[in-house]
Amino acid sequence: MSDSLKNQQQILDKLGIKKLNEMQVAAQKAISSQDEVVLLSPTGTGKTLAFLLPLVQLLDAHVDKVQALILVPSRELAIQIEQVLREMGSGFKVNAVYGGRSGSGDKILLSTPPAILIGTPGRVADHLRRGHIDVTQLETLVLDEFDKSLETGFESEMREIAESLPKVRKKILTSATQKVGIPPFMKMANPKRLIFLEDQQPNLELKIVVSPTPDKLATLRQLIAHLGSKRGIIFCNLKDTIAEVSDYLWDCDIQHSVFYGGLEQLDRERALIKFRNGTHKILLATDLAARGIDVPELDYIIHYQLPYKREEFIHRNGRTARMHASGTAYMIKFQNQELPDFIENANLLELSDSKKAKPDQQWETLYISGGRKDKISKGDIAGLFFKQGNLERDELGVIELKQDCAFVAVPYEKAYELINTLNNSKIKKRKVRISLLDQ
Repeated sequence: MSDSLKNQQQILDKLGIKKLNEMQVAAQKAISSQDEVVLLSPTGTGKTLAFLLPLVQLLDAHVDKVQALILVPSRELAIQIEQVLREMGSGFKVNAVYGGRSGSGDKILLSTPPAILIGTPGRVADHLRRGHIDVTQLETLVLDEFDKSLETGFESEMREIAESLPKVRKKILTSATQKVGIPPFMKMANPKRLIFLEDQQPNLELKIVVSPTPDKLATLRQLIAHLGSKRGIIFCNLKDTIAEVSDYLWDCDIQHSVFYGGLEQLDRERALIKFRNGTHKILLATDLAARGIDVPELDYIIHYQLPYKREEFIHRNGRTARMHASGTAYMIKFQNQELPDFIENANLLELSDSKKAKPDQQWETLYISGGRKDKISKGDIAGLFFKQGNLERDELGVIELKQDCAFVAVPYEKAYELINTLNNSKIKKRKVRISLLDQ
């Protein structure tokens, strides 16, 4: 077995993946042998790993400059890819840069160049202009979800970046849709196209819920009660609608996270942390959550407001019924409202007036004031909660480790007791504060 294959098997073992899917195998073969690749595959099929595995094999451990650049349309996708690369444990340095945080902090990170740099086009272009990135060894350029970057107005920055990378020989584009052509500034002569967009979501069930009034809030509450403790996203078109729905859900004592473009970056990250670890079973979001965020398998999505276009409908639905799993998309409509023609084969769901108004809360999220830069590992955190916190193995939930802090899910009914017991404990000789994560 060659070293590269051995390394890949170690990575897959570390990620707990038994084998790659058909799309990932095809992507690996194409990226390893071709200089220009366009990969089109639905949301949730594993595109990130599909291009990261062969990309890592292309890197040279003896080069101490940036070798690969991955451009993404959102901060969340940058964070997600950085996290996947860290979990892969390839041994190469990786950093993500994006708006919404200190540019001077980025400069410090980049002073020791990562082998792989991930970033949003605006922030990467700014660092290139300031001379913070040495591109003399940068040979691989990935535009992940490239159509979304173009849609969100990053074309000029993407062109500027592409034109400032003289050594790039390998170009990889990915998308979950076929609606946008390859941008001319990429200068791709004859790319290998991998298209896996057929038969999207055969396991998705569409259901219509009729509201007797134009104000659909009471019907939404009924639907949430019907779904119980399942995990899902409620999609709205506007952040003003999110504010209205969120206020109503809090009035009904229904726990949830909110996620939309106008939120501060820190609040967006923490909303996703609580949703990922199960503290909140509901994420109330705009179409920003339809693509490019790292969330677990969902049981359902709800279209509180129907999207304007077929593509948004497909991408929203792509958050559930992923890969071989089944899922349901619910559409709440006023009884006199016409459905768009792109909604087909939907069945009517009649709700009973359930008295159970909210899902039970199983987990709570605790904040820890130390992270990766303090040499703290997930194992160190688990040890603290098992030994001093007296938790059983099945009582410790998801641990997310960041550069300067960490988050851990613990049983809801034990959260305050754990804070009282563990606050100001030492991990790796560092005293850490442990508190409830507010969001």
